Amino acid sequence: MCKHVLNAQVSIRAPCCRKWFDCAECHQEQEDHQLLQKFDMTFACKKCRKCFRKDTQEFEESDEYCPHCDNHFVLEAKTSKPTLSIEGEDVRVDARMIKDDRVRIEQQRTIFDVKDAADRLG
Repeated sequence: MCKHVLNAQVSIRAPCCRKWFDCAECHQEQEDHQLLQKFDMTFACKKCRKCFRKDTQEFEESDEYCPHCDNHFVLEAKTSKPTLSIEGEDVRVDARMIKDDRVRIEQQRTIFDVKDAADRLG
């Protein structure tokens, strides 16, 4: 799992050490040598787990998909961004827990007040 590119769709085989990496930054962190750049690259699709080779000198729009499962692996990279969060009270409040403190006007449905009914009847 790559921590640099969050939506990596393929793993890339480094031509210098023949090891698999999700991105060039992962290779730089784990190995002590520079990544050898070649035009013939070997990829492993993370969806179907099959390997394929691409010539990057003649890279066309149809080459952006895995030849086995048509997974679109050339995407805009989503990288992790540092965030600052403040711990405190949860601002979300359950609506069932909120008490309505407004004063309600009692609606009268009869011609006489029910509260005074005991005095009027007898």
